[in-house]
Amino acid sequence: MKGSEAEFIAIAYLQRQQLLLIAQNYRCRFGEIDLIMKDGATLVFVEVRMRTNETFGGAAASITPSKQTKLLRTARHYLSRLNIEPPCRFDALLLSGRNGQVIEWIKNAFGE
Repeated sequence: MKGSEAEFIAIAYLQRQQLLLIAQNYRCRFGEIDLIMKDGATLVFVEVRMRTNETFGGAAASITPSKQTKLLRTARHYLSRLNIEPPCRFDALLLSGRNGQVIEWIKNAFGE
């Protein structure tokens, strides 16, 4: 399964949870955020990870401190473009299994 397919599964799942898609694959010089969504008044930066096996620690283990730093910088860049900074959080949506059928949603997965 490609990353884009995993993101479409993630979008569909999060929309079923009443989140609204704001942006997909937001890129700047600091990095990329897979999904930016709204959960009520909260802006949610979502890192989507797909792992078919747990050989290297699974999907959650792949969000390293270095990756978290890049995501934080990219989120700051995105927020700098807004007139008003809303409440924010960083979530991880972890897909596993052969076709991403096992979904784990970690709210507030990391932050500053």
